[in-house]
Amino acid sequence: MTLFGDGLDQAVQKAFTRPIPKSAPAQMRYLVRQFKGTKAVAQMLRISQRTVERYVKDQIKRPRPDLATRLEAEVRKRWQPQIRARAKERAATTGGIVIDARARIGYTAPVGTTDDARLRHLTVALPPQYAARLFDAQQQGVTDQRLQEIAAEALREVYFQDGGRRAGSLEEVRFTDIEHIEFDL
Repeated sequence: MTLFGDGLDQAVQKAFTRPIPKSAPAQMRYLVRQFKGTKAVAQMLRISQRTVERYVKDQIKRPRPDLATRLEAEVRKRWQPQIRARAKERAATTGGIVIDARARIGYTAPVGTTDDARLRHLTVALPPQYAARLFDAQQQGVTDQRLQEIAAEALREVYFQDGGRRAGSLEEVRFTDIEHIEFDL
């Protein structure tokens, strides 16, 4: 499970204008239209092509729980691509992104300061350039650790240093023991 990657996806999904198809046959038909055939859908979901065809024809209506989860995840991943792209573009150019995190956050600072990590609950609006960096990194397929580093850098700049008005000698902010992370556009 990727905490940051999934959180970014969920933030974008809040922009959807229509709900995803509810029934398994409708979800399967949507995927077959997206992939232009049943063979690719069968390979992606790790089921037989015949099973996909039976869902499309409404001969099977209720999938096993593990298949239902995979099916919904694949539909959600591909649902409303233009709306998804517009939401990301808006966040990266004008709107920014809000991060709500409860985690142990510490930082590297000069000797003589209290830099011990402590549990904090922060809700911070990040400017568009950080939203752009997060979405670009996610699209390039970077690790969740790298997304975490980008978010920590953004928190250092926006929250701890207040855009350069304080804590100028702060060098690095670290996220550890993340209890909760949520993004909103």
